[in-house]
Amino acid sequence: MRTLPMTFAFACLLSVSTSHAEAADRVTGKPFATRSEIYAPKAMAATSHPLATQIALQTMRDGGSAVDAAIAANAALGLMEPTGNGIGGDLFAIVWDPKTKKLHGYNGSGRSPKALTLDEFKRRGISDIPAHGPLPVSVPGTVDGWFALHGRFGKRTMAQNLAPTIRYARDGHPVHEVIAYYWGRSVPVLSKWPGFAEQFTVAGGMPDERRAPRKGETWRNPNLANTLEKIANGGRDAFYKGDIARSIDAYFKANDGFLRYEDMAAHRGEWVEPVSTNYRGYDVWELPPNGQGIAALQILNLLEPYDLKTYGFGSPEHVHLFVEAKKIAFADRAATYADPAFYDAPVERLISKPYAKERGRLLSLERAARNVEPGIIPELNEGDTIYMTTADADGMMVSLIQSNYRGMGSGMAPPGLGFIFQDRGEMFVLKGCDAKPAHPNCYAPGKRPFQTIIPAFVTKDGKPWLSYGVMGGAMQPQGHVQILLNMIDFGMNLQEAGDAPRIQHDGSTEPTGQNAAMSDGGEVDLESGFPIETIRALMRKGHSVRFADGPYGGYQAIMVNPEGGYVGASESRKDGQAAGY
Repeated sequence: MRTLPMTFAFACLLSVSTSHAEAADRVTGKPFATRSEIYAPKAMAATSHPLATQIALQTMRDGGSAVDAAIAANAALGLMEPTGNGIGGDLFAIVWDPKTKKLHGYNGSGRSPKALTLDEFKRRGISDIPAHGPLPVSVPGTVDGWFALHGRFGKRTMAQNLAPTIRYARDGHPVHEVIAYYWGRSVPVLSKWPGFAEQFTVAGGMPDERRAPRKGETWRNPNLANTLEKIANGGRDAFYKGDIARSIDAYFKANDGFLRYEDMAAHRGEWVEPVSTNYRGYDVWELPPNGQGIAALQILNLLEPYDLKTYGFGSPEHVHLFVEAKKIAFADRAATYADPAFYDAPVERLISKPYAKERGRLLSLERAARNVEPGIIPELNEGDTIYMTTADADGMMVSLIQSNYRGMGSGMAPPGLGFIFQDRGEMFVLKGCDAKPAHPNCYAPGKRPFQTIIPAFVTKDGKPWLSYGVMGGAMQPQGHVQILLNMIDFGMNLQEAGDAPRIQHDGSTEPTGQNAAMSDGGEVDLESGFPIETIRALMRKGHSVRFADGPYGGYQAIMVNPEGGYVGASESRKDGQAAGY
């Protein structure tokens, strides 16, 4: 994310505050909308890459379920958008099953290596886990997640689901614009790690020069094709217990890493019960920690008492109330969200209406809070991303999110395997872990780190209404809330809700312990399109407003059409596509 100094930022906001309205002369809908919603009578897919969307649709045309389509598309995105995801990362999903008329949640996050101890970090003098290299690597949970979802809801074979990606990996596909941009930024940072440059760059113009593929260039990844072929033929154990796992073990032993065959072989994700709150008649569903989804529910509870519709989208009250509610929810997020096997967060209380009423007393309509303490102090308890959604003709809907973290992840890419390992371990806390009680997210071997990736789902009167998500670290719960405010309070359609200019508050205390407790109120990033009157009013309330380039996330959504079929929307800030048949 790029941010500009305050004086220059204000000048930029003055000059671009109406740019969304001037972007296109549409004859219908909001002036900032980039396109119409997509309607289809039988099936729908919305992903961040058009080819992945087409793979999902073809999978369903060929008799696959929405889960088959989600797996096929997710595999394709790992190839086509390695800047956000891949089989070296983790996966979370929420599935609406039309047979049981119930939501099912899956937590596919991996654990830290058993051989890497807190004492090892101390011995190395490390107080914050680094972003890249072998130390932040945790077990990748995606492949296990695919097979768990498929075992319960799949119709086609996994070999059939992975076949399109294997073909594209061998034959090649053109790189899209936004992906090429982020790939180009990653190469200088990650090329020093063994296996990355050999597998994720192309030859440059000078001898020994390596660079990222450019927009429109054909990209092939035969190593990933071979890996996926082994998984297709040998099942999940081919990845976690076969030659692939042994290659991973040897690679990390040779490169000062700690991930071992035993860590891979022991991995299992888990089915979890989604949790919800009701916002103005809509039941909003998220997964419980170690993810951050319940932050969205807390923010919605804090905002529900206010008449946002009367205030209006983009008003000073709208932006101010949203930012202040986020600060309050994120104070609890920093203190209590962690692996439930190590800390039993009081989820029911955190997302309850009485707790929101109690915490809502901190929210002032007149002034921006400079610091917010958590409402619950834990006691010791023993014990870059893609989002996509699919929906099929039988009524099954899948909300799925998958990530390497920090774009292309750790940079650790075992030779011959064609993927990069995630760096989710960076999200652990190292400071103060000897204290009693220690922070719930303190590092421990075999522990799942705090996770930012969260799928979402909304039901109304017990029926499916919306499957959606917004990518982007701490932006994700903020984005989840803004989409619903845009639709429920401000009357926008599915595409307009994603195209509307977004708000991001930055600077809250983090669950990683890397940032000191917020003491200055943080920063409010506003996309182009907010009125200058709103910006001035926010500053008078004590907010620090700035212009930030690119941190506002990526959105995909499918809504049930009350007239039959589905409505789809895709993020205009990325390369994606919503389409159906």
